[in-house]
Amino acid sequence: MNTLVFSLLDIAGLIEKRFDRPLAGARGVSFREYRLLKSLSEFPQGRAMRVELAQAVGLTPSAVTRALKPLEKIGYVTTEKGERDARQSLACLTGAGEILVSDADAIVSDVVAGLPATTISEAQLAELHRGLAGPPASRARPLAVAQS
Repeated sequence: MNTLVFSLLDIAGLIEKRFDRPLAGARGVSFREYRLLKSLSEFPQGRAMRVELAQAVGLTPSAVTRALKPLEKIGYVTTEKGERDARQSLACLTGAGEILVSDADAIVSDVVAGLPATTISEAQLAELHRGLAGPPASRARPLAVAQS
């Protein structure tokens, strides 16, 4: 089981590097920044509370706040403060952010098309994802791994 987990982490790192290079070269953002902006773009009007955005990308709200700071400085995101509570502030995708996401989507599609083929089905990956993201009781069960 340890080997599977570490292999998945290594694979995720390698895939992220494949996205980082062309995104940084063409649009000046990392894959993690793109994922954050892409997730934000999928909320109504490109606006979300940081807690909601954190849930969407699997980060803590404080990690999202830290990640948004440089994107705000370069004009891809703005912050709307909550009237009654600072924790209710909204992250808002700007017009420049929308353009970046649109341009970066094409780059991401090109990278995906260039990834090696695999025999792992999308259904198997979805099942693994559900198992990892499920309630704590479901995470306590060992994952079934097909033997090749």
